[in-house]
Amino acid sequence: MNDFNEIAEAYIAAWNAEAGSRNELIEKAFTADVAYRDPIMQGDGHEGIGGLIAGVKGQFPGFVFTLKGTPDGFADTIRFSWALGPEGVDSVIEGTDIGLIENGRLKQVTGFIDKVPAQ
Repeated sequence: MNDFNEIAEAYIAAWNAEAGSRNELIEKAFTADVAYRDPIMQGDGHEGIGGLIAGVKGQFPGFVFTLKGTPDGFADTIRFSWALGPEGVDSVIEGTDIGLIENGRLKQVTGFIDKVPAQ
């Protein structure tokens, strides 16, 4: 049985990780052959996920990811929402991710962007 909270928290920890601890947290959260897709970016494998995380951290310095609400799912599928923004203020970007789980780690993630800053 999958612990959806633990899986989502591992995902958030990986996205918040600084370079020195990032690889370890990526390995904890994602399978080696993970595939990530959202409307803006995509990446495959641990190296691809690491590149995506580095890119987001570079574009939004000082921002942190937080879980929004309670993760849920069934069988090998998880759904959770997240928020991204400076610590202690309202989020700037929000999204919802759907993932496929294999052995307690994410094997596939499809992301949806729910809120973006007005242009």
